[in-house]
Amino acid sequence: MKPNKALLRRLMNSSDGSDPAPSLNQDETTVDLRGSYEASGIQQVLDQLDHELVGLKPVKARIREIAALLVVNKARLLIGLETTRPSLHMSFTGPPGTGKTTVAERMSRILHGLGYLRKGHVVTATRDDLVGQYIGHTAPKTRDMLKKAMGGVLFIDEAYYLYRPENERDYGAEAIEILLQVMEANRDDLVVIFAGYKERMDIFYQSNPGLSSRVANHIDFPDYSCDELFTIAQLILAAENYRFSDEARMAFVDYISLRRKLPFFANARSIRNAIDRARMRQANRLFNGMGSRLNKQDLMTIEAEDITASRVFSGEVEGKDRSEPIVNL
Repeated sequence: MKPNKALLRRLMNSSDGSDPAPSLNQDETTVDLRGSYEASGIQQVLDQLDHELVGLKPVKARIREIAALLVVNKARLLIGLETTRPSLHMSFTGPPGTGKTTVAERMSRILHGLGYLRKGHVVTATRDDLVGQYIGHTAPKTRDMLKKAMGGVLFIDEAYYLYRPENERDYGAEAIEILLQVMEANRDDLVVIFAGYKERMDIFYQSNPGLSSRVANHIDFPDYSCDELFTIAQLILAAENYRFSDEARMAFVDYISLRRKLPFFANARSIRNAIDRARMRQANRLFNGMGSRLNKQDLMTIEAEDITASRVFSGEVEGKDRSEPIVNL
């Protein structure tokens, strides 16, 4: 592992920031973990993660654990302790809309800040980006995505679709084999994050023991609670200069409870979609009443009727058929 020289200098407990004298006894050398932590910019990334993502306490705790390990690893390297680079390939499992992509981006920034990644960018890929439809097509597609991700993170969403044992002519296994080779050979310059539903990902890893052994960090993303989903809704509204009336607030609490019980629920993603539809109903309501002048509060306020008009209150999944109108005339 090549040390980040600038970061290692900050680790040293030196008043002038200069490199330690070559004759210094390694047993007496001290390191400044706080200085390393502050120099890396990790705290800003974690603060932003707390601000942008509601809840997810176990996820945030695990990210802090990984960050702590990497900071201490740098300190051990400076002191002269033989240190191998920890395996940084990861698995993010959990339902949709729980922030897996956002956390991958923040994780990449942390690794870049600590000098474990050259660029710190994220390349997102799905099966279609990696697997070809005919012989000789998969290898160049997979290698092209890996080349784009070098120096950063390759985030493979719904990774279990790479493995289709029921189809003898499927080329997903070839893509997995190339991933395994590159993950091992380029572990100093690439982090791969596999993501998807937990149950399917468990089967995926069981079917690929070589892959499972290379993924050291498994992070499970839980569903949001009703209270957390409502907080997310309020953050979305505030960011777009909207607000709930008191009646709309109570109606949306009921909406969340009902929507969670229906199929295709996607946590924060479903909440954002619900807010978008409520905004459309509000706009239609204001448009139909254009005979009267509107003030700032009128334009900002989502009323209960903008929420309760949803088909969710009739036990139906709204938005499944995108050709259906949001507003019933």
